[in-house]
Amino acid sequence: MEKQYKYFALSFLVLSLFLVNPVSAMEVCDLSVTLINQDSYPAIPGDYVKLVFQVDGVSNPECEEVDFELLEQYPLIFDPDEVGRYTINSGIYDQDFSSYLLAHYKVRVDEDALDGVNPIEVQYRFGGNIGFETKKFNLEVEDTRADFEVHIKDYDLVTKIMTFEILNIAEDDVEALTIEIPKQDGVIVKGSNINIEGDLDSNDYLTTSFEATSERGFISIILTYTDSINERRVLEKNVFFEPEYFEGRVADQKKSPIVTYVILVIIVLLIVWWFIRRRAKKKKLMEKRRKQ
Repeated sequence: MEKQYKYFALSFLVLSLFLVNPVSAMEVCDLSVTLINQDSYPAIPGDYVKLVFQVDGVSNPECEEVDFELLEQYPLIFDPDEVGRYTINSGIYDQDFSSYLLAHYKVRVDEDALDGVNPIEVQYRFGGNIGFETKKFNLEVEDTRADFEVHIKDYDLVTKIMTFEILNIAEDDVEALTIEIPKQDGVIVKGSNINIEGDLDSNDYLTTSFEATSERGFISIILTYTDSINERRVLEKNVFFEPEYFEGRVADQKKSPIVTYVILVIIVLLIVWWFIRRRAKKKKLMEKRRKQ
């Protein structure tokens, strides 16, 4: 009988706690974190990526002060002015009156980040807790940037036509490739300084030509293309131009007889024309004397 009485008293005490303060009994702080946006997707090694995390449950005042932090560890690199930690008092809504916290980050991806899934980690705590809870997320990384080898294949000293050879050495194809010779010291371009070349597959090459004159030295070339995730990218290459390589070539010497033949033909025609004209004058003079 005494045992039943103690059991009844204990049950009544627990029930009383629920009835006296139902809110505190039910509203236990429960935070949940999700990664809701990654831009760009996939992230590019060496480029910036924007990350947005959503922390739900901060509207519950039982959570008291809430700290949330994205950890700076491989493959993420923070700029000096980037804020890693967010601290808010629970029960206070975000400025858009939502019952959650949005944590925005703009961080750089390590240049040596591997293609594929790279783990990143956040930590958070509430209620003055000393220790942090941690959670991992997946950052998708893929190097969609192209790279090119650029050479001067030919230069015609007579026509001033400079021909570049461009090889796509990246693993991905590129689209809408344009080649530009920007304004620079020592280089003069006649006509358009931009050529639209179109698509260029991986490990394939193309040639493009400009009418240009240049001093000995580096020529800056700008390549603009669309990568595999439809991002428009710009890459600058410097190509060394050595005029001596294109002087006195056998191929150019073979062209010279043609020019010589053309000049000889013109001279012969001028001589024939001169004889015909002289003969016509002589004939006209003889007819004039007969009439006299």
